Amino acid sequence: MSKVPLPQPVLDPKRRSQVEIDESHGLWGFFREDKKLLSTPEEASQFGRPWVVEELRHKSWEDLHSLWWTCCKERNILATQSYERERLKTGYGAAELTERDEAVRRTQRAIKHALTERWYAWEEARKIAVDDREVDMNAEPGERAYSPIYLRDSVFEDDDPDDKKMAKAA
Repeated sequence: MSKVPLPQPVLDPKRRSQVEIDESHGLWGFFREDKKLLSTPEEASQFGRPWVVEELRHKSWEDLHSLWWTCCKERNILATQSYERERLKTGYGAAELTERDEAVRRTQRAIKHALTERWYAWEEARKIAVDDREVDMNAEPGERAYSPIYLRDSVFEDDDPDDKKMAKAA
């Protein structure tokens, strides 16, 4: 044992040092905006329906990307609350969190489905373009990648001579 005396707790609140908290710290992302550790079962059960594939097909890549990461953040918040409920042995709210998490997971599955459809459509279009005489798959940026056969002679007459060579080569 050491002969160094143990520090004594500071009982007077005026003499305690204040801990500074960064309001923009990344770990706050695991909690709701009000920074409550747990939500009530009523709060946890108030949420909308999951997105469906038909709705997501009309969204841009940026919208889907944003929605995906919003879902990830929501699932992190739900996982944090679920862990804290188990740790504190609250005995309530687990069913509501599970239901909400399933709705978020359904949205994420729908996002994956919509993106998979887009990928297959892109691949199918690429395969068709490889065999299409009007499409130059090796066109450099700034060059024409698509030159319809029925327009080649009429459109390129007034253009740059290099473009005529490209049209005749195809």
